[in-house]
Amino acid sequence: MAAPEKSPLPARPPFTPRHWLQWLGLGMMLAGARLPWSLQRGLGHVIGKLAPWLARDRRRAAEVNLAMCFPHMPAGERAALLDASFDALGVGLFEFARAWWGSAEPMRRTLHIEGLEHLRALQAQGRGVLMVSGHFMTLEMCGRLMCDHVPLAGMYRRHKNPVFEWAVKRGRLRYAIHMYTNDEIRGAVRHLKQGGFLWYAPDQDMRGKDTVFAPFFGVPAATITATHQLARLTGCAVVPFFHRREGDRYVLRVAPPLADFPSTDAVADSARVNAQIEAMVREAPDQYLWIHRRFKRQPEGRSRFYE
Repeated sequence: MAAPEKSPLPARPPFTPRHWLQWLGLGMMLAGARLPWSLQRGLGHVIGKLAPWLARDRRRAAEVNLAMCFPHMPAGERAALLDASFDALGVGLFEFARAWWGSAEPMRRTLHIEGLEHLRALQAQGRGVLMVSGHFMTLEMCGRLMCDHVPLAGMYRRHKNPVFEWAVKRGRLRYAIHMYTNDEIRGAVRHLKQGGFLWYAPDQDMRGKDTVFAPFFGVPAATITATHQLARLTGCAVVPFFHRREGDRYVLRVAPPLADFPSTDAVADSARVNAQIEAMVREAPDQYLWIHRRFKRQPEGRSRFYE
C-alpha cells in the first residue's frame, strides 16, 4: 500500500489588532517550547501549584469528577490526586508546546513502546485503524512519538478563533499526516477505507445529536457514537491506545483490536469504548483531564453536579 500523502501546512491568518492577545499567547508558547526540558518541568510544577487557585471553577469540576469516579477513595487520597492532576496539567502545557514547536528528542531517548505488532499486522492487511484514546495531558507528545512509527492522522474539534485554529492545526501537522475536524466525516471515512491510521479521543461531551448515555466509572456520561459509526461505515479495526509519563519515561501501549466491534448496538459499543478509556485512566489517574465537566449532561437533563 502506498504511503498516504501528507497534508500541507495551513496558511497563517492575517494579523489583526483584534487578536493581538492570542498572538501574544502563542509567542509565549513558542518561546516556552524551546526551553530545556528540565526547566519546562520546573516551570510546569510552579504552574500546577498556582492553577487551582487561579481557576477555581476548574478546580471545582475536578473535585466533583474525582468524587464521582472514585467515591470509595479516602478523602486525603483524592486531595493528593487532585494536586497531582494539576501538577501534570502544568507540565502538560509545556508538553503541548514542545510537541507542536519544539524537539521530541528527550522523550525519544526514554520511550518505551508495546504492541506495535498489532498495528503492523493490520497494516499488512490493508485495514484501516481507529486508535482510540482519552484526553490526557500527554496526548500531544505521545501522539507525536507514535507518529515516528505509523503514519497517523487525527480528529479534533475546530476552534472558533482563527489564530488558535491555525496554531493547533499547524502544530499537529508537523507530525500527523492529516487533521480532520469533527465535521469532516467524509474525509475521515475515506482515510480509514484506504487503510489509514486515525487517532481519536471520544471522551468529552460534544453536545452533538449523535450521542448516547453510557457509563463512565459507573456514572452516565454523554458519549459520542462516532467510534461505532466509523467502524460500521469503514470496517476499520478499533484499537485502544494507552499512553502515560512515568517520571522522565514515556510509555505507549497499543492494545489488541476490540473483538466483534462494531455490534448493532451503538449504546453497548459506546460503553465498551468508555470502559477502555476508564482502564487508561486507572493506569495514569493523575494525567487525565479532570477539569472537563464530563457529567454535565445526564439522561434527565443538565446536571447540577458542578454548581
